[in-house]
Amino acid sequence: MALTLYVDTARWRAHQQTVIQQFPGIVPVCKGNGYGFGHERLAEEAARVGSDILAVGTTYEAARMKDFFSGDLLVLTPFRRGEEPVPLPDRVIRSVSSVDGVYGLVNARVVIEVMSSMKRHGVTEEDLPKLHAAIENVRLEGFAIHLPLDRTDGLDAVEEVIAWMDRLRAARLPLHTMFVSHLKAEELARLQQQFPQTRFRARIGTRLWLGDHDSTEYRGSVLDVTRVAKGDRFGYRQQKAASDGHLVVVAGGTSHGVGLEAPKALHGVMPRAKGVARAGLATVNRNLSPFVWAGKQRWFAEPPHMQVSILFVPSDVQAPQVGDELVAHLRHTTTQFDRLLDR
Repeated sequence: MALTLYVDTARWRAHQQTVIQQFPGIVPVCKGNGYGFGHERLAEEAARVGSDILAVGTTYEAARMKDFFSGDLLVLTPFRRGEEPVPLPDRVIRSVSSVDGVYGLVNARVVIEVMSSMKRHGVTEEDLPKLHAAIENVRLEGFAIHLPLDRTDGLDAVEEVIAWMDRLRAARLPLHTMFVSHLKAEELARLQQQFPQTRFRARIGTRLWLGDHDSTEYRGSVLDVTRVAKGDRFGYRQQKAASDGHLVVVAGGTSHGVGLEAPKALHGVMPRAKGVARAGLATVNRNLSPFVWAGKQRWFAEPPHMQVSILFVPSDVQAPQVGDELVAHLRHTTTQFDRLLDR
């Protein structure tokens, strides 16, 4: 009995092809938990479509991925002096976000990140004159810019990239390759048309692997079903059942990522109101689970355990049977499945 990720492989790969065609020279991204599919599987997919490069999050991920992917590996986390050395092959490219970082990577292959409106990391306009001497001792693979997802100030994403292209050109720095993130296909085409001598390469993860939500589905197997009457005590904390119904034990707990939720940026009155309502229910131990039965998400009977969750199904709903599978609405980037099945 397991928490299973089912993949409609033909549909999933058809979506990949659509994205690849929209973004010539795409750099697939495989970081974290491999967007829910795992590093080995995404390395296999990247190789299958003929990608010459794969972006990973950290040097530790690069060390693992080198055995699964034979092309170049681009590490997205910037190099810092004093970081733990990790043995890596020459085909690994390091991102750098400071002049000091460039000086610390003598003879290495590097991509220099510029500071975007994200204001996360990157070299600044004031740093550019210092880069001339610094890049003499590295193998410069190009520059990179990581753009925000949302824009509230009206600044066009293409305009932000153009502004940096103009700064780099004015500083007489090489502009043969620019790695970009979070651009639309038409925006990338505009840039390529305006700067034909530069190769723009889009680093894409979420849109490539998770862009077609209907191509994947998580399901948890039902392990046990127990009838309870109102007032019966159950579970670790011996709470009382609020009404008659069934306790349904389903595969999928905290070790799988069930019950974990990343903070969300809420915009607008309605989303904020729903957030307040959820918080209020949680104070009285009412937490909605990601598991669906009979067309509705069911409530947790108590907080999820390490490998299973216990749900409450009211008496007016026919209970599932042991061996049934419940669809689970889970976030790929925080979920660890027991098995993946192609179909």
